[in-house]
Amino acid sequence: MKLGVVAIGRNEGERLHRCLDSLDSSLPTVYVDSGSTDGSLDMAQSRGLQVHALDPARAFSAGRARNEGLDLLVHNHPELEAVFFLDGDCELIAGWLEAASQSLRENPNVALVCGRRLEMHSEASRWNRLVNAEWNTPVGETLACGGDFVVRVEAFRAIQGFDLRIPAGEEPEMCFRLRAKGRRILRLGVDMTRHDADLHAFRSWWIRMRRTGQAALQGWLLHGRSPERFRFRETARPWFWIVGFGGLAGLGSCLLGPWGLLALAAWPLLICKVALGLRRRNQSWCFALEGGFFNFLGKWAELAGQIRLALRMLRGKQAGLVEYKQVRGGTP
Repeated sequence: MKLGVVAIGRNEGERLHRCLDSLDSSLPTVYVDSGSTDGSLDMAQSRGLQVHALDPARAFSAGRARNEGLDLLVHNHPELEAVFFLDGDCELIAGWLEAASQSLRENPNVALVCGRRLEMHSEASRWNRLVNAEWNTPVGETLACGGDFVVRVEAFRAIQGFDLRIPAGEEPEMCFRLRAKGRRILRLGVDMTRHDADLHAFRSWWIRMRRTGQAALQGWLLHGRSPERFRFRETARPWFWIVGFGGLAGLGSCLLGPWGLLALAAWPLLICKVALGLRRRNQSWCFALEGGFFNFLGKWAELAGQIRLALRMLRGKQAGLVEYKQVRGGTP
């Protein structure tokens, strides 16, 4: 299978060096830059790569970068059958592209394959450990992928790529439209990429979770009336647990006094439920309880992200790019 690569980045610094070093120089490759100020574009050009800088007159997004990267790559290499999309904060693991190509050859109705994404510095911070657990999703046919995946060119173009209205959570929405065309998505039990979340502060983690809430709401607004009620659960979950039980406790305390606050017992029960799920995935009790607590806390951030998006829409504004990482390895 004839395969090309589109790598995207914005102020990735040393992460981008590792990303590009991991690629096979014999593969047709395009690097797409979204307004970096850390020298990423010049570094990629110095390696002899074909580069494309997004026009800053239009809003930046990962989806836009991937769309324009694929268009440029296929224009120069029309023989390509599939493209591997790689985020600039990830590095390719040897053997993945061969496994992905074989899977696509053996499964003609599969439009997209992804593998296991691993956090390269999961021991560096609590926040990195949480992200690493997030990547550990079931193998087999799935509903969505993350930012790294191999997709058939014809399938990607049939749905016109990513929806540029979505600055975050664009991959599940793209996969939804692929599945609506009758195409399948597979997650292989093969290591695909190493990711560098580079999260070392509560604020960065909070912004990332806020972005998750925004993405869920935007996906539901676009396709929530579909038979599968796309992203309804993800959108409703923070409202159910935070607003629902919080409001029930408030109302109960007015009617029943302190006994009404028993409704808040749902919150520690949620923490225990998530912790038990992590234990079943062979996590330690310490990490399981930590994961349960931050899963609960993350719902507050998701709720804040949804409210923020709703307020922007009421003012006639679009959802903006949400960045949570620091610029590394360069001087803005």
